[in-house]
Amino acid sequence: MIGIEDFDRVEMRAGTVIDVKDNKKSRNPAYAVTIDFGEEIGIRRSSAQITALYKPEDLIGTQVICCVNLTPIHIGSVKSEVRILGTESEQGVVLLRPSEPVKNGDRVF
Repeated sequence: MIGIEDFDRVEMRAGTVIDVKDNKKSRNPAYAVTIDFGEEIGIRRSSAQITALYKPEDLIGTQVICCVNLTPIHIGSVKSEVRILGTESEQGVVLLRPSEPVKNGDRVF
């Protein structure tokens, strides 16, 4: 269990996917995803193992929820600056997304 103070330190924001390419050097199939979080946070990249359910062309323009204040890590050839959130489901990773369009950078509580 973690306290509310720890949870409050996790910064989750909405952003719009603007580019998706294969992360060819990743050990597991993954995409290099570029996401726009608006003026305050800007453009960030992530490596995401979401290839089972999503095609790159279907992700462009989609809003996703990401954790934006984790320490960046290198995955394959990508410096992953944010973590895209999803559920680990029977069919693969299902992305968490706003049910209505929101402003890029809006905080998730």
